[in-house]
Amino acid sequence: MGCFFITARNSNFAKTNGHMPVYVVNAYDIHDAELFKNYPPAVRPLLQKYGARVLAMGTNATALEGVAKTMNAIIEFPDQAAVHRFYNDPEYQAIIHLRQDATTNTSMIILKQFVSKQ
Repeated sequence: MGCFFITARNSNFAKTNGHMPVYVVNAYDIHDAELFKNYPPAVRPLLQKYGARVLAMGTNATALEGVAKTMNAIIEFPDQAAVHRFYNDPEYQAIIHLRQDATTNTSMIILKQFVSKQ
């Protein structure tokens, strides 16, 4: 998979529930691919449970500056509360080790939708 660009204007979340969506940007290096392969199928139903959508992901992103990590993803959530409910869900906490034990150099940040004041 390659590098993808997204735009927040196309989000259906703000249109359907009145909340502003947020975006979780994940980047990390996979050092144990055998262990990591168990993570995506385990996390997928939990993302769906909290209304999240994977907007972009890839294992061979092209760096414009710096060094790209081996896994990068942008995930849209309905709002910041949904991110925290997802992350703190006991079901997620039971599988989080699949990602943490298989990766290093992890960065996970929450970004709010940009709204121009013009």
